Amino acid sequence: MSEVTATAVRQAGARLASEAARFAGLGWMRATSGNLSEVLERTPLRLAVTSSSVDKGEMSADDVVVVDGRGEVVTIDDLDARQPSAEAGLHARIADVTGAGAVVHVHALSAVVAASLWPRGVQISGIEMLKAIGRDAHGEVVTIPVIANSQDMSVLGDRFVEQRVDGVPALLVADHGLYVWGDTLSDARRHTESIEWLLSYAIATKERNSS
Repeated sequence: MSEVTATAVRQAGARLASEAARFAGLGWMRATSGNLSEVLERTPLRLAVTSSSVDKGEMSADDVVVVDGRGEVVTIDDLDARQPSAEAGLHARIADVTGAGAVVHVHALSAVVAASLWPRGVQISGIEMLKAIGRDAHGEVVTIPVIANSQDMSVLGDRFVEQRVDGVPALLVADHGLYVWGDTLSDARRHTESIEWLLSYAIATKERNSS
């Protein structure tokens, strides 16, 4: 039985709202797009996930819902019932498989463009920013995996498991956006900012080399 309290959920909601405002300010969560989650409990798995159809630049601590390892809603004390993000199931799958404490999903344009340019995965090497995700800046080629999109989160979860790259805390979903994770919410934020920069770099240098 879950021991998650309403207070813990609201505290997580406040942290998620702060991060959502930051990403919205960068233009990566336009309108109501994107979603974030934070693990509240590992066994059984419980996550606080941003609610559906909420402008991420205007989120409050109450705009979250608790889900289980399948992305299904879990009722906690007297919290108002809300609709979780449609991608809650994939958040739960990523957290379960990787052991991550937080997952970020943004619709940064660079992610959609990069997945279109490199549908087999985006390969990057020789760039200092790779250190921000714990990889070598020199001497290795880092691949950010790309999977085909689906409206079925169990299908996306299976594709994530098949294509994920150990040591790369990110996944591109074609024609959709970017999923990034970390041990903590701040780690996930740092990884998201780093991966978005690396994708922008890859696109810019491809265009330069093609001209």
